[in-house]
Amino acid sequence: MNKVFLIGNLTRDPEQRTTQSGVSVCSFTIAVNRRRSNNAEAGQPEADFFRITAWRQLGDICAKYLAKGRKVAVVGTVSASAYTANDGTARASLEVQADDVEFLTPRGEAGEAPAYNAPAAAAPRQQNANVGSAPQGGGFVQVEDEDLPF
Repeated sequence: MNKVFLIGNLTRDPEQRTTQSGVSVCSFTIAVNRRRSNNAEAGQPEADFFRITAWRQLGDICAKYLAKGRKVAVVGTVSASAYTANDGTARASLEVQADDVEFLTPRGEAGEAPAYNAPAAAAPRQQNANVGSAPQGGGFVQVEDEDLPF
């Protein structure tokens, strides 16, 4: 099974493009800090960099709401490829085909990036005397201190 779970920060703004057949694709790179690092004493954490590719609607959403510095969680499949850099050195690249991307940076943080607007909450249900009805307040019931058993 090939499944990877990553949490990291975008190193630059995402790039969106469309294939010749009209399929939308978004690419971005995240830096994932290592928990244990040889350079941690020097104040420089080590990081691994992963290229992320999100297709279709997921790619559209990523391009619209993500920006450099945003923290994301990515679930997908990983593949490795080797290449020769311009200076002649051999390099390796890790690419992840995203199945799911979750935005972790709270709304209004990380600079000028557009904030994600969640759908408006549904109107609260009117509580009636039926036993099966859902309580107001998101499933919580107001309890007085005298009613607590401790």
